Amino acid sequence: MMLWEAVKHTLAAALPASEHSLWISPLVCVRENSQVLEIACPDRFFCAWVKDRYLKLIEASLSSLSSTPPAVSLTVSAAMPVPQPETNGSGQLRLPGMAKLKNTVRSLHPGYTFEQFMVGDSNLMARAACRAIADADPAFGSSLFLTSSTGLGKSHLTQAVVHQVMRSAPQTRLHYLTAQQFSAEMVRNIRENTMEQFSSRFIQGCDLLLVEDVHTLSGKTKTQEELNNILDYLIKSGKRVILTSAVGPRALNGVDEDFRSRMTSGLVTDIKAPEYSTRASIIRCKAAASSLPLADEHVHLLAEHLQGDIRRIESAVLGLRAKASLCNAAPDSEMVREVLEGLCNLDLGGSRRLSGETIREVVSSQFRVSIDDLVSRSRKQTVSFPRQIGMYLTRKYTEESLSNIGGLYNRDHSTVLYAIKTVSRDIVQKSSVRQQVEMLADKLEGGK
Repeated sequence: MMLWEAVKHTLAAALPASEHSLWISPLVCVRENSQVLEIACPDRFFCAWVKDRYLKLIEASLSSLSSTPPAVSLTVSAAMPVPQPETNGSGQLRLPGMAKLKNTVRSLHPGYTFEQFMVGDSNLMARAACRAIADADPAFGSSLFLTSSTGLGKSHLTQAVVHQVMRSAPQTRLHYLTAQQFSAEMVRNIRENTMEQFSSRFIQGCDLLLVEDVHTLSGKTKTQEELNNILDYLIKSGKRVILTSAVGPRALNGVDEDFRSRMTSGLVTDIKAPEYSTRASIIRCKAAASSLPLADEHVHLLAEHLQGDIRRIESAVLGLRAKASLCNAAPDSEMVREVLEGLCNLDLGGSRRLSGETIREVVSSQFRVSIDDLVSRSRKQTVSFPRQIGMYLTRKYTEESLSNIGGLYNRDHSTVLYAIKTVSRDIVQKSSVRQQVEMLADKLEGGK
């Protein structure tokens, strides 16, 4: 075992004493000959760490000591004691040889946890994938591209991942920021001539990277190139990556094809607008968190009308709490209707004005196209034309946002805008389109 002792002596001069004491001294040589140097480690984690951080150093030391160095083999011996890590100044455990963590974490909402996220058919896959990545479970892979319209829970899920990781594995090297923050930091480092440190922080010092709103990188070629290089290294190294976008990958404009391919090399999933049962669960949860007693009939009324953006639910609950506080009474039907009047198409008498769902049903019936077809990815003219008409009429007769209209047809806001422009142009240029739109408008206005 003389060769191994010489190697340890060489490493003692090359490493800090605390690092050598924790990672090198406990290693035991169990076999040494001209072909192999077999070294035993206390456990699998210890073995993986030594292989990742010190194997090349050991091999280099062997090469300096022998003209024909044996191959190094690392094995696990359960009988060996596991060395204990030291604590840093903050009281958190930190292994010698590990740089102090320099995580990048944007401000977190305390309520954006997995426990507070209401699961339904619209977000089941997204929630499961995020939880798996937070727990380092490979079931859904290590890379996720998550898309949805605004206000449907992308930030809630990404922050839930951060909360979970910081709670269960605080030693994780974590970077969570928006694409705009990434771009701004990169520009600052270019100006300060410190791009090498910037890249190293994300490549060498990152176990989990979360970047929100990557659609905002449209046209930013240099930022795309830098983030693409970082993603390439992290994904190939098996590190965990979560990217979010307000539009689907194919709808991303001004994005390099290699960058698009890299971002979507793992699981791609979306969050749709919550269905009725999920909306009801969210309303009950938000009301309970605000100590606001809501009868089932009030929950039903709110869930029926507050469709699309979840922020509308939060706004409604906040408005109800304010009214109940001013009146010093529990919410009643009149309060609920007053709050809904400012948020959706409902008057104080309770009569329904036109809604996006109603318009979609009329379009479906008139063109004899099922709603499933209207929300499908089909681009057939017999489907895409009625879909565009539905989007145009919804914009004309409701106060829904472009994102909410897109949610009705499983599209993003840019597709809705394109549909509105197309139909508006065709109404002027094509009499057949104008006649069909006018006929549908008469039906809608007559049924109000």
